[in-house]
Amino acid sequence: MDLDTLRSACLALPAAMEEIKWEHNLVFSVAGKMFCITHMEPDAPFSCKVADDRFEELLLVPGIVPAPYLARARWVQVSPGCVWKAGQKLDLMRESYQLICAKLSRKIRSELGLSSP
Repeated sequence: MDLDTLRSACLALPAAMEEIKWEHNLVFSVAGKMFCITHMEPDAPFSCKVADDRFEELLLVPGIVPAPYLARARWVQVSPGCVWKAGQKLDLMRESYQLICAKLSRKIRSELGLSSP
């Protein structure tokens, strides 16, 4: 999956924002909480949060590994060589967004116009 596809999908989510962190990472967040990280090169891997009960299961998928520095928080890294189709990868990123939104306070979700989980 190319960077433009991932970027467009991330920014299509309500209240999603992007910024550059650590000099070369493109970070997507909602209310200041990260839900997806990638490099700014074409065909770079991306990382996202997953549900605790899915973490080990996802690591069995060829091309998905624990995300460097974030695996303890149950983040995975999806490589360009992952056997999944682009739609499945985007679904994983959207699940990450939903997990992060669910942890936001009711007040913040309301201010951002997000529905309650």
